[in-house]
Amino acid sequence: MYHISGKSQPPMYTQALDQQGREPSAAPESPEQAARFQARVDAEEKIEPKDWMPEAYRQTLIRQISQHAHSEIVGMLPEGNWITRAPSLRRKAVLIAKVQDEGGHGMYLYSAAETLGVERATLVEQLLSGAAKYSSIFNYPTLTWADVGAIGWLVDGAAIMNQVPICRCSYGPYARAMVRICKEESFHQRQGFEIMLTLARGSEAQRAMAQDALNRWWWPSIMMFGPSDVASRHTAQSMRWKIKRFTNDELRQKFIDVTVPQAQFLGLTIPDPQLRWDEAAGHFEIGPIDWEEFQAVLRGHGPCNRERLEARRAGHAAGEWVREAAAAHAAKRAAQAAA
Repeated sequence: MYHISGKSQPPMYTQALDQQGREPSAAPESPEQAARFQARVDAEEKIEPKDWMPEAYRQTLIRQISQHAHSEIVGMLPEGNWITRAPSLRRKAVLIAKVQDEGGHGMYLYSAAETLGVERATLVEQLLSGAAKYSSIFNYPTLTWADVGAIGWLVDGAAIMNQVPICRCSYGPYARAMVRICKEESFHQRQGFEIMLTLARGSEAQRAMAQDALNRWWWPSIMMFGPSDVASRHTAQSMRWKIKRFTNDELRQKFIDVTVPQAQFLGLTIPDPQLRWDEAAGHFEIGPIDWEEFQAVLRGHGPCNRERLEARRAGHAAGEWVREAAAAHAAKRAAQAAA
């Protein structure tokens, strides 16, 4: 059986995401520098872009922040697919606002990554080429309107569980970016739950649609937290640097403990015959996770991996004229200022 536990922490305020970070130093890192850096982290000081940091710390942040940004941008696609088919004008307007929020989250995060000395164009190219990863959850299809509810309830719920502790990340720009993101994700989660509640209290067909969506999204949502702690290569060091505050399994357990009662309130059934409440531990236990499916999706063999990247490439190509116009406008303004 699978058993885990964890806690989350409140957010802080966002500011100064567009400060350009210092280029990494080519000089070797001394043990004294590393010790002083770790002492700052241990003392809960925020590391800022122009502060000295180990190159491995910088690279870890670039990897995590860029994957997070890519996930927000690719995550616009599954729900964007339903904007024109939302069942009412109100649902359409709310969904448009949500998809727009996700695009904004990606921009905040790309800006935070840029403070580490990496260009946004480089990160985007890594996504479009398939070299960069994004959350595996977005490689699953949205087959019915209930999937939009399940994504808001489960996927955004899991994202909140993952992301609220990042508001206390040791790297200042990332921590501050997460404050607004987490507030908006909380709205998205409530929106999704409200859709599921409406369907669960609707007709027999609507209730069946809600249950089907839960059946298909439950396990991918559980996998969103990443591999188990014993298989995670980055968790221990990221926690030592306070980039992460809790392990994958701790956050997964907290999500399970919060979400199972919500499903019970909806009158829906979690698709896990081995799910049970452990009275002694005070947590729900779940059956085994299919990590082979998780790894297959990460390797590009999920239901929609190819479709998602093709859509992003097409969107990027279609926006080329906008980028060219913006660059020309910026050059013109710079020339006028110089004159």
